[in-house]
Amino acid sequence: MSYAYADAVKLAGHSCPIVAGAYLMVRRGLSRLYGDELPERGDVKVYLRAPRDEGTTGVIAAVATLLTGAAPETGFSGIGASHRFIRRDLLRFDTPFDGMMALRRSDNGRGVILDLDMTVVPFAPEMQVLLPRVMTEQADEGEQERFARLWQARVEQMLIRHADDPVLIRVCEWKAAA
Repeated sequence: MSYAYADAVKLAGHSCPIVAGAYLMVRRGLSRLYGDELPERGDVKVYLRAPRDEGTTGVIAAVATLLTGAAPETGFSGIGASHRFIRRDLLRFDTPFDGMMALRRSDNGRGVILDLDMTVVPFAPEMQVLLPRVMTEQADEGEQERFARLWQARVEQMLIRHADDPVLIRVCEWKAAA
């Protein structure tokens, strides 16, 4: 299976910088862990530093689940006595590490820590005026349309101009616990 950003948008129900950032983090992490190999669905454990109900953590977790198959305690328990194809408990929250997300291969233990710095692709200055107006439902139709265009322009910049930017997505090795 292959997934594109459009699949993450369908899952989340919208396109935004967080969905784009989550997509790019998982993509970069899998690339670092697997190189030219095809990642095996269900072979990756996903860890998030934040609690499941904090801010945008749930959205990030949903995108990670889509791309890796890793699920929390509600995931598929596997087939047969050997529990082949297990997805349950491959997604964990409240994990201490210096980053937003971490991925670890189940087969060889290799891991990476990922962090997202969206200041690399700042909002257009006009957003300082538009965002509060949209959020308080004071924006007229033209302002709402302008807001949507600027919002998606930032997403596009992340996905196209900065997709491989090491400052937008920081990746470092995550050594296994001794």
